[in-house]
Amino acid sequence: MPSSRQVAVQLAHVGLRLGGRRVLHDIGWRIEPSQRWVLLGANGAGKTLLLKLLAGDVWPTPSPRALRRYSYDGHRFDEPYGVKEHIAYLGAERQDRYQHYEWNHRVRAVVGTGLYRSDIPLDRLTAADRERVMRLLKSLGIEQLASRRFLQLSYGQRRLVLLARALAWRPGLLLMDELLNGLDQDNRLLALEVIHRISRRKLPWVLTTHRAADIPPEATHLAVIDNGRIVSAGRLTAASRRRLQAAPPARARKRRATRVPLPRAARRTPASDEPLLSLRNAWVWLDGTAVLRRLSFDVEAHQCWVVHGPNGSGKSTLIRALYGDLGVASQGHLRRRGIEAGIPISDFKRRVGLVAPELQTTHPLYLTAGDVVASAFHSSIGLDDPPTPAQRGKARAALAAVGAAALAPRKLRTLSYGQTRRVLFARALLMRPDILLLDEPYTGLDMITRHKLQQRIDAAIAAGTTVVLATHHRDEWPSATTHELQLREGAALYGGPRRPQAAHRSQR
Repeated sequence: MPSSRQVAVQLAHVGLRLGGRRVLHDIGWRIEPSQRWVLLGANGAGKTLLLKLLAGDVWPTPSPRALRRYSYDGHRFDEPYGVKEHIAYLGAERQDRYQHYEWNHRVRAVVGTGLYRSDIPLDRLTAADRERVMRLLKSLGIEQLASRRFLQLSYGQRRLVLLARALAWRPGLLLMDELLNGLDQDNRLLALEVIHRISRRKLPWVLTTHRAADIPPEATHLAVIDNGRIVSAGRLTAASRRRLQAAPPARARKRRATRVPLPRAARRTPASDEPLLSLRNAWVWLDGTAVLRRLSFDVEAHQCWVVHGPNGSGKSTLIRALYGDLGVASQGHLRRRGIEAGIPISDFKRRVGLVAPELQTTHPLYLTAGDVVASAFHSSIGLDDPPTPAQRGKARAALAAVGAAALAPRKLRTLSYGQTRRVLFARALLMRPDILLLDEPYTGLDMITRHKLQQRIDAAIAAGTTVVLATHHRDEWPSATTHELQLREGAALYGGPRRPQAAHRSQR
């Protein structure tokens, strides 16, 4: 029998306006005890906002017809207060808050906040608290991270830590927004095992995802949201599951890299045989931990490197070091063509297009998407001066090139995670950079958007842009990949020309 300490939710005629736009329309949905829902929808469809509304983090637009009712432990509530503390929410935006506010607490303290349902640590953990925290970390195979600082972890490691925090909450309803994004294959299996365990305890949950392959076998119900409306909701049958999983991914279709030549003034001819980037015996330390160790390789003009390896192997740290946000220890060096002593690193950054999770958290939320793209002219976070009319026009053109022209006037705070990622692609491509540094660039993107942006990267490579891309997913490798770097625990297991695909089967 379902526990009385499960949260049930009923929504009827619920709507939400954000930034002057209606983003959720006439939502009707019931989540009953023991039900386990998957919520599907494209970028901007409203998945994250719907979960945040369920969690009580956003308030619906007042309406005499609207009903938002919660049931818990034999009591009914017509608003989240009184039941909110029994709903745990885990998502990319919640994760990004730690980066935005620089909440760099130790992992055990972060998980411990789940015991007391607070954002940041308020008191020292008791011995019993520490024991429970370690049990949760061990259940996810990350107990070795307990003493690490949260912001020194990889993106995927942070996601697992916040899953442990959500479980420490002892929720009556668990909301998981794109839980499996950013996880390598081993950690993905660990997360799915956690879902299996909580499902056996009949804990109700909702999981959003863009990938049909990420639908857990324990899911009982499926809802689909499109343009802010739930267009279908009901039991997830074996037949509907087979249809979803049989749909061919966009990447499976043969993709041709459209050769789009750059204007003559924009195309850059290498001035010498010197590599664009050169690492020799490079070490990078974070919080007293060697995250990268003894790395040596060269990135030549027109090459396309893919960096791969498990969570915590150092992929994101490498991208940040190449960009110039992290330094290399004195026993090695990282050289960038054209950047000598006395030349500011900002000169290099103007020649680089960057897409990275950290970049998504740092731009002020009051800026418009057009302003964020225009910040590429100065390689800045935010704007010191308003863009010129010519710059605004080029920013709009860059957004149009990634299918996001309509986003130009919208404030960053009104965009979904996937929409913001498209804005970052437009910003990265605006200046026709010499180099693209891409750290898990397709995280949070639906299948169609992911495919279109992959085509844009293929076109940039064909036009002569050098690319270094870090990813967990083999189907995200550019079709023109020339080299690969395989990392484990900060060291290179392999670095050189691209190997046959068969060599990677054991890593997937």
